[in-house]
Amino acid sequence: MSYYFYTNHPYFRQSDQSLITDIETATQEEFQAITCYEKLARMAPKEVRNQILEIREDERKHLQVFQSIYSHLTGRQPSQPTQVICANSYREGLIAAFKDEQNSVDFYLEIADRAQDRAIREAFQRAALDEQNHAVWFSFFLMSQR
Repeated sequence: MSYYFYTNHPYFRQSDQSLITDIETATQEEFQAITCYEKLARMAPKEVRNQILEIREDERKHLQVFQSIYSHLTGRQPSQPTQVICANSYREGLIAAFKDEQNSVDFYLEIADRAQDRAIREAFQRAALDEQNHAVWFSFFLMSQR
């Protein structure tokens, strides 16, 4: 699915500040996920590594979409996290990833519910679906470790 935005739509210049703040937070969380999933993939068994890298690629796409939305709404780029903290073991990384993905589902659906613009709403709904799928994968990887 490709993401699209109506950059001339008046909503882009009249958005409320809390929505903009949440979209910036979403970009920061995606940036952190990309960084941590790269580290997690290096720790993962070979048979799991490619799936984690595929998940990381989804996160990269989300980041690009969210950055685009943010810059259309504000006219500037979102800030990047100054520090990214990732788990130091494979199991801890899987647990953190699972929790992060589940929290992201709820957060993205909240953003989608508040967005008046259809393109923004659909982008966050799509990302929430991806995040739920990722959580299932991380849960599977955790269960496979036993």
